[in-house]
Amino acid sequence: MRSGVIAKKLGMTRLFLEDGKQVPVTVLQLDNLQVVAQRTADKDGYTAVQLGAGTAKAKRTTAAMRGHFAKANVAPKRKVAEFRVSPENLIEVGAEISAEHYNAGQFVDVAGTSIGKGFAGAMKRHNFGGLRASHGVSISHRSHGSTGQCQDPGKVFKGKKMAGHMGAARVTTQNIQVVKTDADRGLIMVKGSVPGSKGGWVTIKDAVKKPLPADVPMPAALKSASMAAAPVEEVSVEGGEA
Repeated sequence: MRSGVIAKKLGMTRLFLEDGKQVPVTVLQLDNLQVVAQRTADKDGYTAVQLGAGTAKAKRTTAAMRGHFAKANVAPKRKVAEFRVSPENLIEVGAEISAEHYNAGQFVDVAGTSIGKGFAGAMKRHNFGGLRASHGVSISHRSHGSTGQCQDPGKVFKGKKMAGHMGAARVTTQNIQVVKTDADRGLIMVKGSVPGSKGGWVTIKDAVKKPLPADVPMPAALKSASMAAAPVEEVSVEGGEA
């Protein structure tokens, strides 16, 4: 089990594949994603990494969090999240994760806060069919109908599907396929839609219902490692001895 990432939802667009097909994608950006802290079994009883993304002003960060970021030697972050990992997949504090953490074609689970829709009726909230359009129904066409029973038990059970507040809740969409990644711009493009509005934060993890590809980077794809692996161009000095 390896770490997930925190990403910002930029919006939706489309990509054209080599065979000419167009695929609707959601563009997710990794914004200065760094490891802020580690959780170890000896000290905390479990193993995990705490990641921070984005940039926050120091004056808008609490004193406790300023000290927390200063201990890790990283700038204040806008969003912080923790991911459980295996002991062998712990990442060093301060390391920055690249968009190459996921491969094209891989399946992931994306979680975010859905768009709030306020108070919604049963037809919109739970996909009810409504009442009949005629034959005695009067001004109740979109209502959910009866909710209780007769004398026994004579009450409405908790959790009954009724009208109420819709949206603004944490939603996880599973088995979303990664179409393309752009490490230079820190972009991950996934097929279809993901929960949340533009500018919202989401978390991306390896899909729990799909096998993990064998060629994914372990414990993570780090920017420092990718920069070290890049070839260095030789600089030739013109001119000879004086």
